[in-house]
This record gives sequence, C-alpha cells and structure tokens, in this order.
Amino acid sequence: MSGVAGRLPCVDTALQVSELGESGSRIAFCHGLFGQGKNWTQPGKALAVDHRVCLIDMPNHGRSAWTERFDYLEAADDVADLFSDDDPVTLVGHSMGGKIAMLLALRHPELVSRLVVVDVSPVSYDTGRREFAGYIEAMLALDLAAVRSRKDADEALSVAVPHPTIRSFLLQNLRRDDQTWRWQLNLRLLGDALGELGGWPDQAGTFDKPVLWIAGATSDYVLDDYAPAMERLFPRVRRVTIKGAGHWVHSEQPEVFLEVLRRFVDA
Repeated sequence: MSGVAGRLPCVDTALQVSELGESGSRIAFCHGLFGQGKNWTQPGKALAVDHRVCLIDMPNHGRSAWTERFDYLEAADDVADLFSDDDPVTLVGHSMGGKIAMLLALRHPELVSRLVVVDVSPVSYDTGRREFAGYIEAMLALDLAAVRSRKDADEALSVAVPHPTIRSFLLQNLRRDDQTWRWQLNLRLLGDALGELGGWPDQAGTFDKPVLWIAGATSDYVLDDYAPAMERLFPRVRRVTIKGAGHWVHSEQPEVFLEVLRRFVDA
C-alpha cells in the first residue's frame, strides 16, 4: 500500500486529492462542511489494502481551489471530472459531501458503481443550521494576528465552541505561513452560502445501482419523513442506523462504521 498526495493522474482539476492503495476497485470519499479529505484517512487506509482510495478536498475546503459562489450542481460536476466511465467509483459522501455525491450519481450514473450516503438526506434543512452559522462567526471573529500558537487559537475559540472535539475539528483548518496564521477554507463564502448548503436542488432522474444510507441514531439528518425522497431518487437504497452515534457517525463509531462500509463495498 502506498499513499501519494496530489492530483489524480491525467486529470486537470482544481480539486486536490490524496490517493491510497495500488490495486482493486476505486473508492472516493467526499467530506462534509468544515472537513478535508484527510479526515477520512483512517477508513481510507483500512480499505486501501484491497482498493484504490481517493480522499478528496471539496471546493472551498482543504487544498482545493476557492470559488466565487457555492452551487451543489457545479460542485458535483467538478468532482465528477475526477472519474471516468471505464473505471467507475464507489462514492462515499458525508453531510455536504453526501449531497454532492448523491447529485453526482444522479447526473453522471455511468461514473458511479455504488453510492454510500452518510447521515444526510436529499432534502432542504432549515437555513444553514444555526450551530454552523455560530461556528463560522466564531472562526471569523478570531484575531489571527494575536494568535501565537494553535493552543492560543484553541483557548480563544473555547467560549464560542465549548465542545473540545468540535473545536479540534474546526482548528484543523488553521494553517501557518511563516509567522502568519490563516483559515484554509473559504469561510466568508461558506457563511454566505449556508442557505444553499442546507438546501437541495431540483434534480431529475434516478440512480438504479446499490445505495447504502448510513445514519447516526441520535442525528436528525436522516428521519423516516425523509425516506420517500430518498427512495424515489435511489430505488435500491438500504438504510442502516448506527447506535451511539450522531451526525459524525464515522468518527463517533469508527469500527462499526468501517465494518458496515466494508461489507457493502465488498458485496
């Protein structure tokens, strides 16, 4: 197994991708809001024993390019440019990345062999989810010029973001260039686009290949009320709910999540 950071070979794209594994079918991970491809390194390494794994930085996140606006359809098409119909991919997407993955499968079904949707539904949620707006406000309010260390940043965010795990997750986006700190993700655009991020664009068609819909038992992103919308677009969907997990099911119950994912991928 090898890991190579960079772009996929022979692909001209503004999206940055890290690759793991040398043989087997391709699996690609699409992270959620505030995330990065490297957040999926643990399951990626486990699957890379038998598969070629791609960890993708979504637009306006990680090392990928910033855009002038956020649009789910454009993001789905940008990710689709990474793949080809002679090497279809198992696509795994969480939250924002799950919506991008669903739209990619609907718009470019020839590129996708299987789809895994993690704790999100093809519906519009309330505008921007208030907690996300709060995180962005707190990150933008951080006086980066006064930050001397990552510990300083952690302490400065602790009042607005008291949960240490969430705070650590957000601070993964803080980068240091020489003596200057900066946010790696496009915070202002994402803050302005929270309504679009919570939405779901009109998209015709269905994806008639296997789909695994993974939900956290304590999350409200996957509810029975959302099942008709999911089943209409993805008629071969199978839903699995993981106990003891919320929205970040893959990090809250990593072993169970990996086992569920592995069984679906290798079926």
